[in-house]
Amino acid sequence: MADGRTALVAGSFDPLTNGHLDVVLRARRLFDRVVVAVLVNPGKSPLLTLDERLALITESVAGAPGIEIVAFDGLLVDAATRHGASVVVRGLRSVTDYEHEWPMARMNAALLPGLETVYLPAAGEFAHVSSSLVRQIHAMGGSIGAFVPPAVLAHLRRRT
Repeated sequence: MADGRTALVAGSFDPLTNGHLDVVLRARRLFDRVVVAVLVNPGKSPLLTLDERLALITESVAGAPGIEIVAFDGLLVDAATRHGASVVVRGLRSVTDYEHEWPMARMNAALLPGLETVYLPAAGEFAHVSSSLVRQIHAMGGSIGAFVPPAVLAHLRRRT
């Protein structure tokens, strides 16, 4: 049963960016427990394996109590139910993000009545950062240090 104090932050996190990390840490200030749910999407070819993403997120939030990292596949509402979350936290970088997120939030609420979605606007320094841009810059040999946590940067450097 959802307790009202647990929030779910879901995504592929491929790779985790400073914007993702900012949303997770800000959500933790608002909720007693934050479950970071890493999506297993067999339809995509990720840069990082699921195990790598789980480990890098765990390392990046080390020292922040009340944050749990899990993998999930299937419906987000099932992950919320499984982990006792009554709130989904989504970061928004732009109006376009909101236009994409709003119908999903409505559908999630229809599938699981009582599940709320809370939007956190991106901090100004992260509003332009996305995993897909980070992957592209990294693939072309560009510097991504300003966009990802140190653990992610070190890991990607070791892989190259």
